[in-house]
Amino acid sequence: MEWTDRWQVYMRLQELGINCSCAMNQPLKVEIASITAAIQLWSVVRQLTASRHELINALERCWYCDA
Repeated sequence: MEWTDRWQVYMRLQELGINCSCAMNQPLKVEIASITAAIQLWSVVRQLTASRHELINALERCWYCDA
């Protein structure tokens, strides 16, 4: 992951209240304290790494899920 994307992930996780650190030329470190935090991390990373087509397909599948 590029450093600019890593920084975006870091900033979003901070907004979500998830403990993390991102030093220059170092990997992003994230403290996962709950299932919710793990899902939020997955979602934030996916938004930056998935193609537009993949994101559209995922959203369209949500419309057809039974509640």
